[in-house]
Amino acid sequence: MAGKGNSPRPPLVVALLATLLALFALIPLGYVIYMTAVTGWDASIELIFRPRVGELLVNTLLLMLIVVPATLVVGVGGAWLVERTKLRGHKWWAVLLAAPLAIPAFVNSYAWVSAIPSLEGVWSGALIATLSYFPLVYIPTAATLSRLDPAIEQSAASLGLGPWHVFFRVVLPQLRIAVTGGGLLVGLHLLAEYGAFAMIRFETFTTAIMQQYASTFNGTAGNMLASVLVLFCLILLVLEVRSRGTARYARIGSGAQSKPLRLPLHRYQIPAQLGLLALTGLAFGLPLWFVIRWIVAGGAEIWDVEEFVPALLQTLGLGLAGAVAATVVAFPMAYLAVRHPGWFSKSLELSNYITSSMPGIVVGLAFVTVAINVAPDIYQTTGLLVAAYVLLFIPRALVNIRAGLAQAPKELDEAARALGRSPFNAFLKITLRLTAPAAAGGAALVFLAVVTELTATLLLSPNGTRTLASAFWSKSSEIDYAGAAPYALLMILLSAPMTYLLFQQSKKVAGQ
Repeated sequence: MAGKGNSPRPPLVVALLATLLALFALIPLGYVIYMTAVTGWDASIELIFRPRVGELLVNTLLLMLIVVPATLVVGVGGAWLVERTKLRGHKWWAVLLAAPLAIPAFVNSYAWVSAIPSLEGVWSGALIATLSYFPLVYIPTAATLSRLDPAIEQSAASLGLGPWHVFFRVVLPQLRIAVTGGGLLVGLHLLAEYGAFAMIRFETFTTAIMQQYASTFNGTAGNMLASVLVLFCLILLVLEVRSRGTARYARIGSGAQSKPLRLPLHRYQIPAQLGLLALTGLAFGLPLWFVIRWIVAGGAEIWDVEEFVPALLQTLGLGLAGAVAATVVAFPMAYLAVRHPGWFSKSLELSNYITSSMPGIVVGLAFVTVAINVAPDIYQTTGLLVAAYVLLFIPRALVNIRAGLAQAPKELDEAARALGRSPFNAFLKITLRLTAPAAAGGAALVFLAVVTELTATLLLSPNGTRTLASAFWSKSSEIDYAGAAPYALLMILLSAPMTYLLFQQSKKVAGQ
């Protein structure tokens, strides 16, 4: 089998490129460690163990304790209704429940503040975050449910277990990887989110770091907050890995997998329909309604061509540059992981996942500090901003390319080389062509992330650069909600097809 057994040593150039990428990816983590060491133990303790940090810690923990369980309940419940019950219109609901992911959390917050201007505090933040992030649980859970072999469920039912017992004792344990992975993504998004919470005046570590940076550029205090934030992210990663367990849920054996039986809802059909309608209405309909309402209220004058068109073009340019760069640099890492698996390739991969789990504000601060002190000529350049996008979003490309490479047998490469082609030519003609669709899907997901990225863009974008996200933030910060609406609408329109692609790809990945 490809990639297993006594595989030859990886090409030196590929190993070198992957190693350089891994070292580059560790810059943010190295920055946090270095700044903590420079600050000194006593000063670090004093800055970390102060009332301000305690307040931020309580806010963050409360938010996590409310939002993560809420998104798990909503995401798993929605996936079960769509994939395991005779829900009318379940194919439509399958897409509609993923649709809120097309609306950035800070646009969602903008819409809710438009509806309820007095909105603030932990419960308001939890409401907005739950409505914004539950698709991160729903999408992988629905994909897994659609591919689970129902034989075990049918056996449990034949032994007398009712539908609820079958779900909790048989189905739910098989969803552990999807559920914990989705919960991890929700937790990381909560730690990284800035705009949504700043708009409702709810303070978290990210909003506090940004305030520190904007007001006094106090590196020491901000760095200590960043170190606590990074520690949270690493704890979440460890907990997610440990919660996966070692059990296997794949089907082994010949024969076609039977389709799962859908449970009748009977008298619960109408409540289920109303519940899903309320959920999608609050998570997708309300934000879209207020964006359109502000556009209508603003009239033609809010479509300022001199501001609007450059922001759109710069967003498209940065999105394409980030997508292409992340896809290209992910290839060496993915190639090693698939063709030459082992501790070396796993270690290199881990460095990328650690960095990508960090909030954009930490990556942005690391690049600002390193650029100013080491290479001031690259400070506030487009190249530095694109490099930050690559570090933040490379796993989105890496996962897709790995899947594509795994489906491109290395025997085809070997046959091409046996016919006289060079290894590089064989890679271009065979492997790259077979991997191209998966790479394109990964690039599309990176593009989606870049279009809606805010904090790193605010910190690193060159003077004069205005993306749709930063222009929206500038207008909404000035309480010009009508002026911000066109930028919000364009972000939604650009994100919608990419969200659908993510939903479709999750189905394919679940079946592999």
